[in-house]
Order: sequence, then C-alpha cells, then structure tokens
Amino acid sequence: MSTDIYGFIEVRDPLWDQDWFDWEPWSVACPLHPLLAENDYDAFACLFGVRNYVGWRPVAAARGLPVDASPQVRDDFAEFAHDLHSPTWIAWSELNDLDMTVGLNGVIGRLTLTEGALQLSWNLRDSWPPEIIDRFGPLPWGSTPGETFGVVEADDFVMAYQPLTRAAVLGPGTGWEHVFAVMRALAGRFGADGVRLVAYFD
Repeated sequence: MSTDIYGFIEVRDPLWDQDWFDWEPWSVACPLHPLLAENDYDAFACLFGVRNYVGWRPVAAARGLPVDASPQVRDDFAEFAHDLHSPTWIAWSELNDLDMTVGLNGVIGRLTLTEGALQLSWNLRDSWPPEIIDRFGPLPWGSTPGETFGVVEADDFVMAYQPLTRAAVLGPGTGWEHVFAVMRALAGRFGADGVRLVAYFD
C-alpha cells in the first residue's frame, strides 16, 4: 500500500507576541499540494523518518502536530485522523541550514533505470545489481560502485548513477525545490522561524 504526504505551509503573524494580539499565532499560507505531487519515499525518510527502510537519520521525525497549529491544520488532521499517521513539522530555519551533502551511511549512490514509463532504482553499497550486470554487462562506471557518476542514454532506456545525498532526494528535480522556494519567499516576510511545514501521512 502506498504512502502519501499531506500538509500545509504555515506562517506566524509577526505581531503574535504583542500583549494586545488576540488571534491564532499561526495561519495557513498554502497547502502542500500541488507544490509537491510525488510520493518520494527517500524524501519522506530523509526528512521525516517515514518509510525509512534504508536508514536515513531523519531531520524532523515524530514531532506530532505543533501545539499551536493553525485551526485549518487542526481541523484537516482531525477530519481524517483515523487514516493518518506520523504527524510532524519542520521550520524553514531548519531546512535553510540543512547540510545537503549528508549521505546515507554505507550507501554510495543510486542507480536508476528508466525504460518508457517504467523506472527502477537501486541504492548501492559495494556492488552493482546482478540483474543489471546480467542484462547490460560491465557498466561504464567500473567494476564496483565508486566515486564516478553519470548517465548512459540509449534509444530505449536511460541509466543514471548519482550520489545518494540529501541533495539527491530533496534538490532540483525532486519537487521539493518548489516547496522550499515558497517557504524561502515567505521567510522574507515572516522570518525563518515564522515559516514551517506541517506534514502527516496515510
């Protein structure tokens, strides 16, 4: 069964700490969808510890809903709570300072084979997938996975070998760049600690 992510980008009113301020401190700026439309389990694991089968050290796992979550977030989560799990949140200040070079312990890179609409991927440690070697023979990156990465293109397939880092699972081309761009823009108005992503999963 697949796992989907749901949630909202929230902002904190700059006036929330004034004595006369009598409203909810956080409000929804925009929903996570359609900014992010893919189910990327590596990103879920890397950021939130969800579907973490390969051992990422997650950045913001199992924090629960923020105690001061906006009414819209509380209502949305309550409406579907029986189908949801792993609520958590992360501030833009944390994401903005994230070391994107951090990799997955023991994993060198990821090999992705794309054939038409079919895409298969392998997280590599010290050997190439036997089914790939059986089919394609020796790969252009050497007898074992190393520090050289690249792309091989043919008429009917594309094979890409890239390092497995936070940048690989959260960077350009993953969809998360759109989420981060919106949060970065909002931080210009509300401050890095005044913007956060609240997320939960089914």
